This record gives sequence, C-alpha cells and structure tokens, in this order.
Amino acid sequence: MNFAQTIQTIAVFAVPVLLAITLHEAAHAYVASRLGDNTAKALGRVTMNPLKHIDPIGTVLMPVLLYVATGGSFVFGYARPVPVQTRQFRQPRRDMALVAVAGPLSNLLQAFAWMALGVVVAGLGLQPQEFLPRVCRAGVLTNVVMFAFNLFPLPPLDGGRILAWLLPQQLASLLRQIEPYGFFIVMALVTMGVISAWWMGPLMHITLTGMAWLLAPLKALFAAM
Repeated sequence: MNFAQTIQTIAVFAVPVLLAITLHEAAHAYVASRLGDNTAKALGRVTMNPLKHIDPIGTVLMPVLLYVATGGSFVFGYARPVPVQTRQFRQPRRDMALVAVAGPLSNLLQAFAWMALGVVVAGLGLQPQEFLPRVCRAGVLTNVVMFAFNLFPLPPLDGGRILAWLLPQQLASLLRQIEPYGFFIVMALVTMGVISAWWMGPLMHITLTGMAWLLAPLKALFAAM
C-alpha cells in the first residue's frame, strides 16, 4: 500500500473511528454516573470531546504503525479506560455489567446509523467509490468490529465483565482473577486468529445480516422512487 492510499484510508476512517471510541467511552461514563458512581463524570469523561478519551499511544500511534507495518491487514488500539468505583453502586455486580454493556451497545447503534446513512446516500445516487459512501462503510465496519471485539467474554474486555455478572459468584471470582493477564491472553488469541475466526467473524456476520434486514424497507423505498 502506497503513501497516498494510506492517507486516503486514514481520511475515510478518521471521523468514524473518533466517534466510535468517543461514544463508547462516554457511554461507559454516563451509565456509571446514572448508577451512582460519579468518578468518571468528575474527570470530564461524560463528554463528546474525543481528547478526553484518546490515548496518544493506544489510539493514534499504535493503530497507525500497525496499519502501515502490516499493509492494513492488522490494526489494534485502545482508548483511555473509564475509571469505575464499584463500591459506589447499589448492586455492584449488576451495575458493573450495565456499565460494561453500554460501550458495545453504543457501537451497535452507531453501526446501524452509519448503515442507514449509507442506504440514504446510495438512494440519492452517490457512487460507492465516492467519499461519503466510503465513510459510511468505514463507520459500519469500525463499529461492528468494536462491538464484536469488546463483547469477547474475557476481562478486561466488556464481555468479561458481563460474563462475571452472569456466572455464579464463585466462578465470577475466578474469572476476575484472570484480569491482570487478560490483555496478554486476548492479544495472543488475536495473533493466532482465534478471536477473529471463532468469535468476531460469526458475531459480525449475524450483526450485519440483522441490520441489513431491518433496513431492507428503507432500501426498498429508495429503489421504488
């Protein structure tokens, strides 16, 4: 991939990625504050300002370097985690799970919105290779990837915190003991292709198929015009 193509790809993905990360983290912070923990709110994390959520290395430098180094075949990054004090919650296990699910849910809603916008711009006659349709596709892809990846049931990912709520207390305690090593386990599974093949691929397919089905009437409406 040449330099010009890299710049074009970054331009297409810039807004969708910033929105995906910002709304994901802001959703965590907002739900935590609604459930009684104002730690993140006091730090200004209930905001649409991406600077409050971006980690210079994890959100910017690492993804760009990985994208360039692998020719776009592998990209990974992370935002600043939202601090949560579970002792502030009325029902710590349940409320932590609700805070966790808020992030992926925000990505699912964004993916649906981007896909709906893509249907509209296609109906208005914009060609797939034009900038806005490409941004819409990037928005769908970015958010579906974040939705599926973050739901992987291993801490510190959101799916691990949701699973800890669903499991009996003793098993949940064992799962939480994995958290200090969870990042390295997840990275190993990503590198081996396990997460993409056995988790993200099927979940993304189901998600994209479901959204396309829901938007079929809108697509048919434009086709009939």
